[in-house]
Amino acid sequence: MNNKNNPLMKKSSLLSGSKQNFVIILAAVALFAVFYLINPGFASSGNLLTMTKSLVPYAILALGVTFVIATGGIDLSIGTVCIGSAVLAGALCKTGVSAEDGTLWLTVPIILATGLVFGLLNGILVAKCKIAPFIATLGSMLVSRGLTAVIAEAVRKTSSAVKYPPNSWFQKIFTNLNGFPIGLVWVLGLTIICMIVMYKTKVGRYILAIGSNEEAARLSGINTDKYKIIAYAIGGTFAGLAALFYVSANPSLTIAGGNGMELDAIAGVYIGGTSTTGGSASIIGTILGSMILVIIRQGLNLAMSGGSAVSATNITYAVTGIIVVGAVMLDVLKKKNANKVKIDTPKTPAKK
Repeated sequence: MNNKNNPLMKKSSLLSGSKQNFVIILAAVALFAVFYLINPGFASSGNLLTMTKSLVPYAILALGVTFVIATGGIDLSIGTVCIGSAVLAGALCKTGVSAEDGTLWLTVPIILATGLVFGLLNGILVAKCKIAPFIATLGSMLVSRGLTAVIAEAVRKTSSAVKYPPNSWFQKIFTNLNGFPIGLVWVLGLTIICMIVMYKTKVGRYILAIGSNEEAARLSGINTDKYKIIAYAIGGTFAGLAALFYVSANPSLTIAGGNGMELDAIAGVYIGGTSTTGGSASIIGTILGSMILVIIRQGLNLAMSGGSAVSATNITYAVTGIIVVGAVMLDVLKKKNANKVKIDTPKTPAKK
């Protein structure tokens, strides 16, 4: 019996993913309760709004890179592409002059196009040039950071921060609509779109097939190079989308701002249950994993705000590292158990 078409195997996989999401939700609730007991201000409306502003760009970054990781790859450039595209667009359009100068709207297509270009570049390097994803995207990360800095300084004739208007339609569309965190609506909509693409379209099925067994996918007639490029293009485009939400919440930008964003986004994907080696992906898990990281970061910041000698940021890095390693170990154990089930599953005798 082909396990791929075995309904029992599919049901087991769905139940496993649901259980993992349920565990993550319980962990998020438990962490929220712990940080609330430490500092009741953690549940204040102001802090919840701050957490929402922090979650949205990271969640969108994570959604995009989920497609890349599902192929068995990685994209280390999404953080610098996110910030760099916003810095580049702001410098070219000189949005710091005025929100009414008629150029602010131009930043949107520039940001999205920059993200897409770097995504396509990464895809071509990995799929066509056969460069290891880690090396290809590390190079793109350095190129995006350096190139956007040079262009921004050349345009502005200064190394100071690129500033977007703090009170403009940007905030109303991407962050705060009359006190409502509109970014959550965007995340919900993008999550639904990603789920449809990943699980209900040929693009998603082929991406998962490549991550599961690239050679088998190629032999079955799938243009593996094409769909790898598409996966990285999605990751790059979502890096551009994340920039829109990041800049609406942080109008003053520098190239150094947002360093490490890619690591948080990738960590959220791994925590959410997407396989580190590709072949399976959890879109809902990606959002839940991103929520866990935001809760930990903000909770530690409040818990250690009373003059502690230890930096909350450093503690956050340590805790995140432990969680990521634990998530990867669970993924390894899950695969071992799945392989054991396949071996132990009796084959249906061939009909005479």
